[in-house]
Amino acid sequence: MRGWIVALALASAGTFALSAEAGAQTAANQAPAQGESLTLARVFGSPDLSGSQPRGVRLSPDGSLLTFLRPRADEKERTDLWARDTRTGAERMLVDSKTVGSGAELSEAEKMQRERARIGGSKGIVAYDFAPDGRSILVPLDGDLYLATLDGAVRRLTQTPGGELNPIVSPKGHYVSFVRDQNLFAQPLAGGDAHAVTQGGGGTIHFGEAEFVAQEEMHRTTGYWWSPDERFIAVEKFDEAPVHIFTRASIGAAGTKTYEQRYPAAGTPNVLVELYVMRPDGSEQVKVDLGSDPDIYLARVDWTPDGKTLLVQRESRDQKTLDMLRVDPETGKASVLFTEKAGAKSWLNLSDDYQPMKDGSLIWRSERDGYGHLYRRAPSGQWTQLTKGPWVVTGLVGIDEAKGRIYFTGLKDDVLEQHVYAVDIAKPNVLTRLTERGWTNTATMDKAASRLIVSRSNPKQPTQVYLADTAGQRLAWINENALVAGHPYFPFLAQHQPTKFGTIKAADGSTLYWEMITPPLVAGKTYPVFFEHYGGPGTGQQVTRGWQGALPQYLVSQGWVYFKIDNRGSYNRGKAFEDQIYHAMGTVEVEDQLAGANYLKSLPFVDGRRIATYGWSYGGYMSLKMLEKTPGVYAAAVSGAPVTDWQLYDTHYTERYLGDPAKDPQSYAGSAAVEAASTIRDPLLLIHGMADDNVFLDNSTKVAARMQATATPFEMMFYPGYTHRVAGPGVSQHLWGTILEFLDRNVKNRK
Repeated sequence: MRGWIVALALASAGTFALSAEAGAQTAANQAPAQGESLTLARVFGSPDLSGSQPRGVRLSPDGSLLTFLRPRADEKERTDLWARDTRTGAERMLVDSKTVGSGAELSEAEKMQRERARIGGSKGIVAYDFAPDGRSILVPLDGDLYLATLDGAVRRLTQTPGGELNPIVSPKGHYVSFVRDQNLFAQPLAGGDAHAVTQGGGGTIHFGEAEFVAQEEMHRTTGYWWSPDERFIAVEKFDEAPVHIFTRASIGAAGTKTYEQRYPAAGTPNVLVELYVMRPDGSEQVKVDLGSDPDIYLARVDWTPDGKTLLVQRESRDQKTLDMLRVDPETGKASVLFTEKAGAKSWLNLSDDYQPMKDGSLIWRSERDGYGHLYRRAPSGQWTQLTKGPWVVTGLVGIDEAKGRIYFTGLKDDVLEQHVYAVDIAKPNVLTRLTERGWTNTATMDKAASRLIVSRSNPKQPTQVYLADTAGQRLAWINENALVAGHPYFPFLAQHQPTKFGTIKAADGSTLYWEMITPPLVAGKTYPVFFEHYGGPGTGQQVTRGWQGALPQYLVSQGWVYFKIDNRGSYNRGKAFEDQIYHAMGTVEVEDQLAGANYLKSLPFVDGRRIATYGWSYGGYMSLKMLEKTPGVYAAAVSGAPVTDWQLYDTHYTERYLGDPAKDPQSYAGSAAVEAASTIRDPLLLIHGMADDNVFLDNSTKVAARMQATATPFEMMFYPGYTHRVAGPGVSQHLWGTILEFLDRNVKNRK
C-alpha cells in the first residue's frame, strides 16, 4: 500500500536546463504575460508542465561526472542516460534508450517488480549502476543488460528471453550479478559467460529475489548482498508453496488473461524464507540461523565495512519485535546484537536510515522515544541519542566517518518543510540546518559524503536540483528549472494561485495541518470544494510546502477550491499520532476528514452543500468510509482502487495495523467497507484498474455487487489492462475527464 497515491501532479518531463545563477535573476525580473488557460490535455501532455526532472542523479566514483536519467521532451515516460562534466558543465547522452534498446516486452516478473517500485509506466532506462572504477556503467534496458563506457560505446552483455532481474556491479567490479530463471548468476565484467551461483530455483523456489511483501511493503527490492571484499554473497531463498493461490483475472482490451497468483492475504501463510552465505562461484554454502520460528520476516541484510560480519534484521510476524542479528559468514551462526520492541498498542516501522561504521559502531534510526531519531550504538553496546525532540528524522543522507559528521533530513524547523541537517557524533543534538527555509527538500550524497545533491520545491516553484558542499552552499545548479520564458509552465504562470496553509484541532486536541488553493475570490460568491485525501498510515504526509503540480491549479481554474488535510494515523508526526489507528482503521481518519469538512463549511466563500471528496488506494477506501459513516456531509465522492475488505490485502501491511484476523475479527469487520456500502446515499463514482495485482479488482466488485443487490445507486469506471496505476498517455486525460464530469454533474453544477 505504501505510497500508492494518484498524485495530482504527475512529475517529470519537459525542458531540462543545467543553468547558471543568472537564471534565477531572470526568473525574478521576467513577468509572465496573461498567458494561456490550462486544459486537461495540456496537464497530462508532454513536455511535463512541472519541467523536466532528472532522475537517479549521482556523482561518478571519481566525482568528475554527474549522471542522471533525462525524460524526453516528446515522451515524458521514457528516459535516457546522460552525463554532465562537473568541471566544464558540458553534457552528453551516454545511452539512447531508443537506439540501443531492442524494444522487447518485459517479462512478467520485471513488470511486477516495476509495479512494486512505482515505475510501472516508465520506459527506456529506469536504473543504472557504476562500476567501482567509474569507467563503465551497467544499464538494464528492455529486459537485457548493457555496459556503457564514458566514450559512448555500449556493449550488450545478455540476450535471453526471460530477462534479468536485480542487476548490479559487484563491489570491487569483478562481476555483474543478476537473477535469471529464479537463480542468481554472476558474469565477469571484463567479458565471459555468466555462471549460476545458485541451483534449484524454479517452480515455487526463488533465489536472489525479494518476495512480494518485501517489495511492496518492506521497501526491500533485492534478495542478495555482496560482501564488500567480494569473498561472499548472502542470498535469500524463498519458497512460495505455502502461500495461497488467488485466481486473478487481468482483463484487457483485447482479451483476458488469468494468473494463478500466490498472494499472502492477511491471516494466511507467507513465503518460507531462508538465508545462505556462499562464495561467488556458489561453493561453501552455509545456512544462516534465523531462529526456530519460521514465520518471520527477513527485513534487512547488510555487511559490516570489513566484510567479516553479516547484519540481519529479523522481524516478528506481528511486527512488534525486531532483532538485529550478528552472523558469522563462515558458519552461519547468529547472535542477537540488540532488539527493538513496540508498545502494547503499536508496531515497528522498518527503516533504511542506518549505517554500520568502520569503527564497529552503528548509526541507527529508532522511534523508541516516540519520535524517529538517530542513535549511535558503540561497539561496547552503549547507546547515544544524536537527535531529540517532538519532531522526526525522515532520512539518513550520508556519513563522513573521518569527521564524525552525519547528514540527514528532518522536520525540526517546520513539520511542513523537510530540511537537510548535519550533526556531529561528538556533539549530540547540536544541529546545523543546511537548506533554506521556505522549501521542502530531499537530498543524496556520494559515498564519501563530500557533496550533497539537493532537490527542493515550494508551492511557487517546481523541483530544482543543485550540487552543494557539506556546508549546504550551492556549488552549481543541476536543474535550475526556472519559471522563465521557455519553461513549459511559463505560459500558465499568470493564472497560478497561491497555496495557503493552516491548522485545526482534532477531537483529542491533536493539531491537524491543512492546505488550500482558491480561485480569485469574489465577494459574496461561494465555491465548490475538491477535497482530496489519502489518510493511510505508513506513507509520507500529504500536506507539505512543496510543489503540487499543475492539476490542482487546473481544478482551481475550473472554479474549485482545492483542499486536503493530514489526519491522525498518518506518518511523520510521531508514534502517538500514528498509533491511533491501531486495530481501528476507518475511525479517527474519518473523524479528522470530517473536522476538515466542518472547517470548510465555516468559511464564507465555501458552499457547504458542494464539497466533493476524492481518494485513491487507501484514499479510495476512505472515500467509501466517509460516505458510510458521515452521510450527507459530502455532495459526492470518488473512490479509486479502494481496499474494501482488509482480509483481501497483504499480510505485512494489514496485520501491522489490524493484527491477525483470527485473533481480532472485530477489527477487520469494523474496518471493512463492503456491508455498509448499501447505506450510501450520496453520489459515488467507483474506479479500478482491471489488471490490478496489488489491490485486487475483487475489492471493488464486492462493493459493486453489494450495492447492486440492495438497489443502491452508484457509478463506476473500470480500466481494462491497467493495474493499481491508472495513468499514462491518453488514459490520464480520460480518467480525470470522467472524474470531473461526474463531479460537475453532481456537485459543481448542483442547484
